[in-house]
Amino acid sequence: MIALRQDVPLAPETTFELGGSAAFLCDATRVDEVVAALAHAAQRGLRVAVLAGGSNTLVPDAGFDGLVLRPLLRGIELVDDGPDTVRVRVAAGEPWDDVVRTTVEAGLSGLECLSGIPGHAGATPIQNVGAYGVEVADVLVGVEAVRRADGALVHLAPEALGFSYRDSALKRDPSRYVVTAISMRLRRGTAARSRHAELAARVPDDATPQAVREAVLALRRGKSMVYDRADPNHRSAGSFFTNPIVPQALADEANRRARSLGLVPEGGQIPSWPEAGRVKLSAGWLVERSGFPKGHVVGRVGLSTQHALCVVHHGGGTTEALLAFAATIQQAVSARFGVGLEREPVVLGAEGTPHPSG
Repeated sequence: MIALRQDVPLAPETTFELGGSAAFLCDATRVDEVVAALAHAAQRGLRVAVLAGGSNTLVPDAGFDGLVLRPLLRGIELVDDGPDTVRVRVAAGEPWDDVVRTTVEAGLSGLECLSGIPGHAGATPIQNVGAYGVEVADVLVGVEAVRRADGALVHLAPEALGFSYRDSALKRDPSRYVVTAISMRLRRGTAARSRHAELAARVPDDATPQAVREAVLALRRGKSMVYDRADPNHRSAGSFFTNPIVPQALADEANRRARSLGLVPEGGQIPSWPEAGRVKLSAGWLVERSGFPKGHVVGRVGLSTQHALCVVHHGGGTTEALLAFAATIQQAVSARFGVGLEREPVVLGAEGTPHPSG
């Protein structure tokens, strides 16, 4: 048996606090409840959407006319995996930052750079969550999931997940699985030297995982990237756009345009980093230089006062208005620099039955 609620408002279940209601909602706290909920929906011809922590999800104003499934399974297990490593199995419904804090307090390194990221653990491999030079793909050793087609329980190895920058096979084919747990391999001892310049400037090479975590949290708070209801920028998904990774030729053209507009000096360039034979451009820089400064407001939506990548809902707005505002930014960046920006948050129920990544 599963417990279903009808006509449940979804806005309070997301950090954007936007959108309508679910026709049906099931909170699954066990794997067999996930399986039963999927079977129930299939028998009744209901569409299914999976909602995790709600930190990377936009709910349409009309809501969702099927079954919204929330995998709220809990549990963290730490098992010695070698002389210097520990295998950490985490149920999908565990709040991600609780997982990071638990591992750091256990003296383990590997997740400290991912401190302060909202959402649930089961969603992290879908988006390949990352920050400060670290991605979940760096430590993930397996995913447990329910296959939606037949309710079978499966174990997915990292090589089957097709990880790339803020992307995975789970995200590209969202109707195939519901993640129920993830497993990671972490190290004992000091944190790895940071590959991210901003963080490296804050911590020594031999910093403890706790010291790195504290530095990351401080950096994120300074950008309103730690979810805090007292922060006027809290109704957001953190970074709304990914940093575009483009061919060198497109980066050269964007730089040429920036120089012609006097946005960078002759011989200078847009803030960028090499990325596997391509170039990663700073999306925040592109947004601000396209006419959208921090704190820009249009009606009940706008940009964070602390970070140009954060699209913010100021209360009393609509999902339609927020998406329209985001589209205006994308169009402006494309027109000025010839670069496309991709949205990070997913829209619940769009393109079939997506699996949100937050």
